[in-house]
Amino acid sequence: MPTKTADAVWKGSLPEGTGHLKTPSGALDVDYGWKARSSDAPGTSPEELIAAAHAGCFSMALSHILGGAGHTPTEIKTHAAVQFSQQGEGFAITGIKLTTEAKVPGISEADFKKHADAAKSGCPVSKALASVPITLDAKLV
Repeated sequence: MPTKTADAVWKGSLPEGTGHLKTPSGALDVDYGWKARSSDAPGTSPEELIAAAHAGCFSMALSHILGGAGHTPTEIKTHAAVQFSQQGEGFAITGIKLTTEAKVPGISEADFKKHADAAKSGCPVSKALASVPITLDAKLV
């Protein structure tokens, strides 16, 4: 399997500095900064990128698990909310909430929830973030 990479450049102090993130694929070529990270200011942050990665990974894992159980989904929509909070003298990611809605023909609500829970614990991003509490609200539509 390939190794994926990204590069970051930061210039200046934390509160006043600016950064830039870039991936070799060109999918990501964006500025980031403390104001976007610590408030609702425009721009991206590491937490927003983690949220995107987690939502995407979970959706893929759920699709794979459902398909393996004979229930190919027609659509999975996942929202990930990554909480960034001050802890003592520093900061931490203190929680992640996954909210997913899926259209899966022919599956029971109980089976869907079972597979969604398996995707929550089994997706590679969830595994990488295992030290953070992750909650899931899964809904069959």
